[in-house]
Amino acid sequence: MDKIRIGIIGGSGLDDPKLMKEIKEKSVKTPYGKPSSMLTTGKINGIEAVVLARHGKKHSIYPTGVNYRANMYALKKVGCTHILATTAVGSLRQKVRPGDLVFMDQFIDMTKHRTLTFHDKKVIHTPMAEPFCKNLSVLLAESAKELKLRHHKRGTVVTIEGPRFSTKAESHMFRLFGADVINMSTVPEVILAKELGICYQSIAMSTDYDCWKEEEEPVTWDMIMETMKKNADNVKKLLVKTIPKIKYNDCRCRG
Repeated sequence: MDKIRIGIIGGSGLDDPKLMKEIKEKSVKTPYGKPSSMLTTGKINGIEAVVLARHGKKHSIYPTGVNYRANMYALKKVGCTHILATTAVGSLRQKVRPGDLVFMDQFIDMTKHRTLTFHDKKVIHTPMAEPFCKNLSVLLAESAKELKLRHHKRGTVVTIEGPRFSTKAESHMFRLFGADVINMSTVPEVILAKELGICYQSIAMSTDYDCWKEEEEPVTWDMIMETMKKNADNVKKLLVKTIPKIKYNDCRCRG
């Protein structure tokens, strides 16, 4: 059996490494500069894991300022075979309520200023029809059901540049595009993971209704953090329950 190592990318309020044992801090150099944070290594239920704080340990890096290539390269360099990426999302659908978990299967890229590939020296066209890992998605949905957590087995995320939130016109437009949730970080993480041959799946937590829903207050940062704090334990429980189920296999993510 091939050895697995799980990378956990901490989204807003979810980069807490305390769920691990045998914790160590590791500094990693990459050809693309420094990752957002030191890597925190350890074990979850006996499985090797690595936590990376996407926006820095103190949430000091704004979405476009994240060095996504350095982050993903660093996780690959230390041997991560799978990545579970937590992220706060706004809901663009009535059925996706604040507090719900969504295991995305598609994305729409509305970013404008980010480096989206490792292949800027040699042109390689990476297939992206199925960007997320179906195997991880199935395991997460199974664990969420066992834990009785409200969840959605699939969904389309639209990633915007940020750090500002959407206008009402934009929010309605994204709904027309077919997006179910909105965030500022999935692109280019999922693209870069695909290029590196790493199984990648998002654990998205709905925190608000963006600004399309007239009877709801438009999203604010305080609103996001309040919901994240209330539900952070659910995501940690999900990670602890799912990680021991992950097996190394030749899924499409690794070509």
